[in-house]
Amino acid sequence: MLLTPEVKQLCEEIRRFIRQEVDPRSRWIEENDSIPPELVAMAREMGLFGLTIPEEYGGVGLDLAGKCAVEEEFGHTNYGFATLIGNHTGISTAGIVALGNEAQKRKYLPRMASGEWIGAFALTEPQAGSDPAALRASAVKRGGRWVLNGEKIYITNAGAAQVFTVMAVTDRAQGIKGISAFIVERGFPGFSIGRNELKMGMHGSSTAPLAFTDCEVPEENLLGPEGMGYMQALKTLTAGRVTLSARCLGMMDKLIEKCIDYAKVREQGGRHIADYQGIQWMLADMAVARDASRLMVYRAIDTLTRGERGTLEASTAKLFATEALARVVDCAVQIHGGMGYMREAGIETMYRDARITRIYEGTSEIQRNIIARELLKEN
Repeated sequence: MLLTPEVKQLCEEIRRFIRQEVDPRSRWIEENDSIPPELVAMAREMGLFGLTIPEEYGGVGLDLAGKCAVEEEFGHTNYGFATLIGNHTGISTAGIVALGNEAQKRKYLPRMASGEWIGAFALTEPQAGSDPAALRASAVKRGGRWVLNGEKIYITNAGAAQVFTVMAVTDRAQGIKGISAFIVERGFPGFSIGRNELKMGMHGSSTAPLAFTDCEVPEENLLGPEGMGYMQALKTLTAGRVTLSARCLGMMDKLIEKCIDYAKVREQGGRHIADYQGIQWMLADMAVARDASRLMVYRAIDTLTRGERGTLEASTAKLFATEALARVVDCAVQIHGGMGYMREAGIETMYRDARITRIYEGTSEIQRNIIARELLKEN
C-alpha cells in the first residue's frame, strides 16, 4: 500500500507517542478501566481526534488508506485507548462528514477535530443490531422538533461523548428505508446515559446504554435526508470493517514480535525454544495468517478508494483478519506457556481484547451472510 510522505511521518510520530506515552500507561488503563486525562490531552495536542475530519474543519483529512495505516499503528498498543480514537475518527464522525450540511459541519466538526467533543455512534438496541428491521427507537416530528423515544445498548465512547449519531425509525412502513440519522448532544432534554459496562476486554474504552424519553432534538439536527440514516450507516460500517481489520494487522504484528523475542530467550531442555520445530511451525502459521490478512485488507482499501461499493471485499477482510487474529493470539499464549496466561507478559490482555473483533462491526456470522449474498448476486 502506497502512502504519502505526510502519512508516513504521521505514523512515525504515532509510533513514538505509543512507545513513550501510551505503553507505559497501559497497565494503569487495564487496571482502572479508564484513560488518563493527560493521555487524552496529549492525543488532542497531536491532532489524533481529527484524523479523518477534513482540513477546512480543523482536521487532518486522512483518506481510507491513511486511516488504515494509523490503525495498524494503534494495533500495537492498548486496545482501550486505540478504541477511543478509532471509534471517534471512524463511525462516530463519518456520518457528519458525509451527510452533514454546512451548518452542521461548522458547528460540530471543529470541536470534534480538536477532541473537545468526543463522538459516539448509536445503532444497536436490545433486540436490534445485526437486524436493523427490528429497530424500535423512533423519532416523531412535533412542532418544529423531533421527539426521540427508545434505547440503545453497547454504545462505544458513550461515557466520554458529547455528540451522538443516533439511528431512529421515522417511517416504520418503509422498513430500513424509514430509518433516519440524528445528531444528539449529551445535554438534550430527555436523553440519559447509563453506567459504564464491565467488559471482558477493551478496558479503558467506555461502553454504556442510552435512553431517550421524549428527547427533544432540534429539527436542524436531522442528519441528511429523512430515511437515509441506515443507508449511510451501511457505508460507514463498510469502511469501519476495513479499518478494524487494519488494527488486527497491527495486533498480529505485535504478537509475532513478542513471541519471537520470547522464543529466543526462553530455554527448555538446554535449548532456546526457538530451536524447536513445534515453535517454529506456530510462528510460521502466525506470519502466514497475518500476511494473508494484509493482502485482503489492502484489496478492500483499493476497491473502496476507487469508488467501488466494496461490500464483498470489506466483509472478506473483516472475517478473515479477525479470525486470523484469534488463531495468532491463541498461538501466542501457547508459545509463552504459563507466562502467557499471566498478566505480566501482556498476552492475556491481548487475548481478551482480540475476542471482541469477531463480534462488533458485524459478527463473523453476519460477514459470512454478506459474502454469500454478494457472491450469489454476482452469479
